[in-house]
Amino acid sequence: MLTAGHTTGPATGNPTRLTTSGLLTVLLGAALAPIDLFIVNVALPTIQADLRASAATLEWVVAGYGIGFALLLVIGGRLGDAFGRRRLFSVGLAAFTLTSLVCGLAPNAGVLVLARAAQGAAAAMLVPQVLSIIQATTAGERRARTLGYYGATGGISMVIGQLLGGVLVAADLGGAGWRPIFLVNVPIGLLAMLLAHRTLPETRAANPIGVDLWGTVLLGASLLALLVPLMEGAGLGWPLWCWLLLAAFPVISAVFFLVERRLEDRGGVPLLPPSVLRVPSMRRGLLIAVPFFGGFGAFMFVYALLLQDGLHLSPLESGLALTPTALSFLATTLLVARLVERFGRWVMVAGAVVLVVSLLVLIGTTLLAWPHLGVLDLVPGTLLFGIGQGLAAPTLFRLILSQVPAESAGVGSGMLTTTQQTSLALGVATLGSLFAALSASTGVEHALVIVSSVQVLTSIAIGLLAIGLPDPRT
Repeated sequence: MLTAGHTTGPATGNPTRLTTSGLLTVLLGAALAPIDLFIVNVALPTIQADLRASAATLEWVVAGYGIGFALLLVIGGRLGDAFGRRRLFSVGLAAFTLTSLVCGLAPNAGVLVLARAAQGAAAAMLVPQVLSIIQATTAGERRARTLGYYGATGGISMVIGQLLGGVLVAADLGGAGWRPIFLVNVPIGLLAMLLAHRTLPETRAANPIGVDLWGTVLLGASLLALLVPLMEGAGLGWPLWCWLLLAAFPVISAVFFLVERRLEDRGGVPLLPPSVLRVPSMRRGLLIAVPFFGGFGAFMFVYALLLQDGLHLSPLESGLALTPTALSFLATTLLVARLVERFGRWVMVAGAVVLVVSLLVLIGTTLLAWPHLGVLDLVPGTLLFGIGQGLAAPTLFRLILSQVPAESAGVGSGMLTTTQQTSLALGVATLGSLFAALSASTGVEHALVIVSSVQVLTSIAIGLLAIGLPDPRT
């Protein structure tokens, strides 16, 4: 991620051209973070049984990674600008490898949750360097082609995460159960570190931006004040401290906004600059991004539990059941750029419509086939869900950033990505908690229908709001 308004260049004496082996190295690093986001979904029921974890703890296993990622993502980019992208890429890889090892060896659920949050923070050091290295070491047609490879890496990682998670858990290597889904990162991370040292040029910003420590602390405090009670409240019977934390959330958020605005007024660059929200596409688009990405996070979490706890599928069958979503998402994202050039914002609206249809198909399939619902029964709905996501997600990114000035592109993309990761965690905290609570009282199938119905209404609202977004072609 480039920081707006700051040029990039080589470290003294180092070559700046990104070789083919260097490109493969950064793409390998870029793949690790999303693979680990998806690979854990397949293993959640196995983790729950092995560590005797509560539903809230499972939510933390997923959301903790997203919170650590979201909180330090912008800082990771700025540290790379200041100290060198290859250096931070290697530091992020080392931290990701170490935290993966701790996850794989975690003796209890508490250690696993903390290690997952640290793993997300490590990913936040690693991932921003990928785009920054590409931007600083390529140009023209080669840059466009390289960015296309980078975009495809996300979709491929989603497929690999689903399948690899199912294979590793089902294989139960050495009786290790779910642990290999994290331990597999160790040899991959060590290989990537060796390749990074040998293949990547060093680049850094000529005038790097400092780190906004107060903004980071306040953002983290506001996220925890919201997410902790949402995930823990129901299981604990909503004690007083949960309500106090929820009441503190708007207060801390207001203080965060004031601190960020004051820093920007003094000429500094805050973690999330308030001035960027004056851009209509950014302001309106982020309002859509929160429920959109929250819905995706909730979908992956809920179906992971449904398939294994509700339908008693094996981890491999569970991974296969969600693979149509990943494959259709990947295929659609490869076509969506040309669709946006022709139809503009209506691609986002079409994506929302397809999401509504997919959720209705899944609701109808569940009601008609339960309790004999099988993997093949889910294919039409999950396939359509991936198409809807593939149409909407890349288009939403483009719509939101369409009016952001070039000199603010870095902070704009940082704000958008932070919102994306935070929303994924928020979706797990809200709809994931609702699903867990309803499953215990009404049954898994009825819980799924209720949660999916909420997502249908949300997707309709997203489609209507997208009509008001600016045309990205202008």
